[in-house]
Amino acid sequence: MEASLGIRMDEPMAFSPQCDQVQADGSLKKHEQNFKLSGVKKDIEKLYEAVPQLGNLFKIKDKIGEGTFSSVYLATAQLQVGPEEKIALKHLIPTSHPIRIAAELQCLTVAGGQDNVMGVKYCFRKNDHVVIAMPYLEHESFLDILNSLSFQEVREYMFNLFRALKRIHQFGIVHRDVKPSNFLYNRRLKKYALVDFGLAQGTHDTKIELLKLVHSEAQQESCPQNKSHVITGNKISLSGPAAPKELDQQPTVKTVKRPYTNAQSQIKQGKDGKLMKQSKTVDVLSRKLAPKKKAISSKVMTSGVMRKTASSCPASLTCDCYATDKVCSICLSRRQQVAPRAGTPGFRAPEVLTKCPNQTTAIDMWSAGVIFLSLLSGRYPFYKASDDLTALAQIMTIRGSRETIQAAKTFGKSILCSKEIPAQDLRKLCEKLRGIDSNTLTLTSDVQGPAARDPAFSEKTDHNVSHVIQQTPEAQHPGNSLHKDNNGCGGSLNTDTISLEGWNEVPDEAYDLLDKLLDLNPASRITAEEALLHPFFKDMSL
Repeated sequence: MEASLGIRMDEPMAFSPQCDQVQADGSLKKHEQNFKLSGVKKDIEKLYEAVPQLGNLFKIKDKIGEGTFSSVYLATAQLQVGPEEKIALKHLIPTSHPIRIAAELQCLTVAGGQDNVMGVKYCFRKNDHVVIAMPYLEHESFLDILNSLSFQEVREYMFNLFRALKRIHQFGIVHRDVKPSNFLYNRRLKKYALVDFGLAQGTHDTKIELLKLVHSEAQQESCPQNKSHVITGNKISLSGPAAPKELDQQPTVKTVKRPYTNAQSQIKQGKDGKLMKQSKTVDVLSRKLAPKKKAISSKVMTSGVMRKTASSCPASLTCDCYATDKVCSICLSRRQQVAPRAGTPGFRAPEVLTKCPNQTTAIDMWSAGVIFLSLLSGRYPFYKASDDLTALAQIMTIRGSRETIQAAKTFGKSILCSKEIPAQDLRKLCEKLRGIDSNTLTLTSDVQGPAARDPAFSEKTDHNVSHVIQQTPEAQHPGNSLHKDNNGCGGSLNTDTISLEGWNEVPDEAYDLLDKLLDLNPASRITAEEALLHPFFKDMSL
């Protein structure tokens, strides 16, 4: 899309501000690239210094990924004979808990190496630095290929994702962060790999022994006496000599950890490499009740009742926001239940958003359903919300408010919604977003649509549930695909890059599987093993 700069045609082109702008933009991009390369080079040098033994075995080429808990580098193995072998080096941040690091390694060694689950080749440790060496799989960006995949490729993609999920679920591993960037796909070689078990937890009968320790640690950290009440308002005050000044906060509901008032037992690593316990005492947050928040659409309560906090909310005060489109200060001040909340926004299951403490492998299947929804609709990310309540409201606009409320009751949660929203027909929704004419079952290529990177439901969605269904003006006239221009921005439709194969005859089995993946009730949600046997994959073999 070209931006109008308001240049008159009779102006001397030699002094055109547009030319100057192009030159400036080019110089800026070159400067940014040089700055990035310089930063990567420094990171590689620091990694060599932190783990010296890497230099004897690998030549680190580039930094290919960076997250909250780790960084990933591309390297080649220094082999005496044969071609160079590409290796992915995952450097875990030094502050990572040793048990969680060991649990991630055990997941890779026990369950990895087959059925599309990434394996591990070597592991290196120097002091508190840990590097995991894994096979490198060259892969495509999900966003870049989303609207060029044929329908058969989509079937193969989902089939292989379920193979990987079946594999890890058999070992009692809950991945907890299933998303396209964690499921690598080499389109040319038809190879797949489920990666990143840094957030994994175990089921009650997990076969990964270290995940049992991770689970017990999580339960200990989730104890009510070790957690704070909900902090509301625009500012938070911290007590203690090292407390910073008041912190500005978003005007939304937040939950923060309450530091331990007594000695907390933490597991540390001794000089001899063994695990040892060390006690630690932390300051306590001072809490105060802040002014009312702005109106939001829904709220979640545990078993229909939210307990009052003795320090923040007098017992004589009663809630005055029931069945309204707001949450009053009384409700916001009450204690929130704490439960695992890992994962990426947009892929979290309803039971995660409502803080259900008993989370199973079903949360991975919901995430797989969101991926499938993006593949069928051509939109990624499909959901994009800034907080859990908005994310829950967005789910309601697809699956229905009544259905969401009813499902929540099955796992002990009560949801209040300001207005009833009917469930949508998944086929009609996906065909509309992809730009398929439901009457003629053909792809429409004569209309403008939003970029594939635009979510179908953005974080700008109105907090009132009755209006969450509204989309951007562009989304009201969706097209089937957009290509990226040289600047990486969404452009106009380019039917030359779209694979039309199979999209005009998507079978009902596809939407039946999608419906079972996006089952709001985790107890009845389809499993990976059941998904592989679904009629949608009737002519595919394991």
